[in-house]
Amino acid sequence: MKSECSPIEARFRELVSSASPCDGGAFSRARERWMSIAKPLGGLGVLEDDVCRVASALGTENPSISRRALAVFCSDNGVVSEGVTQAGQEVTRIVYENMIRGESSVCKMAKTARVSVFPLDVGIAPNGTRNFIERDAMTRGECFSAIVRGVEEAGRLASLGFDILCTGEMGIGNTTTSAAVASVLLGLPPSETVGRGAGLSDEGLSRKRAVVARGISLRAPDASDASDVLSKLGGFDIAAMCGFFIGGAVFRRPVVVDGFISAVAALCASNLVPESAGYMIASHVSSEGAGRAVLSALGLRAAVDAGFHLGEGTGCMAFLPMLDMALDVYKTMPTFGQIRIEAYKPF
Repeated sequence: MKSECSPIEARFRELVSSASPCDGGAFSRARERWMSIAKPLGGLGVLEDDVCRVASALGTENPSISRRALAVFCSDNGVVSEGVTQAGQEVTRIVYENMIRGESSVCKMAKTARVSVFPLDVGIAPNGTRNFIERDAMTRGECFSAIVRGVEEAGRLASLGFDILCTGEMGIGNTTTSAAVASVLLGLPPSETVGRGAGLSDEGLSRKRAVVARGISLRAPDASDASDVLSKLGGFDIAAMCGFFIGGAVFRRPVVVDGFISAVAALCASNLVPESAGYMIASHVSSEGAGRAVLSALGLRAAVDAGFHLGEGTGCMAFLPMLDMALDVYKTMPTFGQIRIEAYKPF
């Protein structure tokens, strides 16, 4: 990050000073437990890795995720004035208010997954970001204010006793901002990072790609500084989620990555605070253009690949019941020794 330090950046540095790596010992013990269970080694694939990551984040080989929270970061993006979406900015507030009433898609899924949903207004219009074609999307101070809010929200939910934290977002135009940030951080052209979002025609997709390419050229962000990229091209939802992922390392909680926008926020977090990467767990592979590329850059594999592109944290909700089942196997299955058969050997 840059050398100057404003009061809000000083607050950020104070918060992240307590970030710590996840517990490698707990990860190893969880892996040993999987190796002892009487079933084919690695039979549950990435879910076995996910259980180990939960154990590592919580610092115990006997983890519980009975209390789970979803924070949905809602904000608007000035770049929608460039015609990059088929929906108007007013939709963000409508969906946010539906979430408060428990009527959005993710709220319905959360009931089944036994998850408490917390919708957060982090910049809904008229308090959204600016059009990055005309000027930086936000000031550096605004960017760090959003990041700090995300870190503090993770701390608030941890203090309420939640074992695992999930991410979601809502904001018209946020696949555009995410694609722009991903293009810079991954070094990929917009043709590879920009997708159709909630739904665009071929003409709309071409316009969206051109807008992202022009924005990157005009703003000229520093690819080595994720906060600079965020402030020039991102959204308040991405910045706040970035802080939320960092909060995983500060407050020692696993944080589940949702789709493309969430994954881009996670990528920003891992660039700013590398310790945060160990607390991340991928839920699903987004159908957006660079969905797989961002997860690959994070070193994450997702258990769900179902073509989701709804957002709100719906991928996390689909993933948690699978993680519950994997944990049941992990905790209750007998070992090879207990059923008196020779253990499988890894090759």
